[in-house]
Amino acid sequence: MTKKKPLPKKAPEVLRLEKISVNATRWIGSIESLVVHTMLFAGMFSLSFFGFDVDKILLILTTILSLEAIYLAIFIQMTVNRNTMQLHEVEKDIEEISEDIEDIQEDVEEISEDIEGIQEDVEEISEDIEGIQEDVEEISEEDVEEEKEEELEKKENKLALAKLEQTLASLLKEIEAIKRK
Repeated sequence: MTKKKPLPKKAPEVLRLEKISVNATRWIGSIESLVVHTMLFAGMFSLSFFGFDVDKILLILTTILSLEAIYLAIFIQMTVNRNTMQLHEVEKDIEEISEDIEDIQEDVEEISEDIEGIQEDVEEISEDIEGIQEDVEEISEEDVEEEKEEELEKKENKLALAKLEQTLASLLKEIEAIKRK
């Protein structure tokens, strides 16, 4: 961003004169000014009815109008200069805003790229979760199968033990029967 150059400080008298010129310019461009000027011109021409020489009236009027035109030109130029300075300041502000907008656009693009990366990461995580769920299901199925096999083995062992017990019991009976004989 460009730094604004500080405006040179003006003396209080200059500031007062500038305020006067601004107010004068405002007043000159008003309806009141039109009425006052019309009355002054009519008054000047009416002096001829009071015995003043028309040539002297026109000379005085022309002189006054020339001086007024000079001051009006100065006031107009001051207004143009003031507006030009304000336009330059606005132009600088617009340039700064444009730079800020470009920076923001770059930030938005970076954020968009980050969001795309995050979306890809989320998709990868989703795939990983699906894989983990499949693994859990497989492990659960294996555990169920192992449990079934263990239960089956236990049942088979119980049956085998029961057969052994029956066999032992019948052997014991036979041994006792042999002992008695």
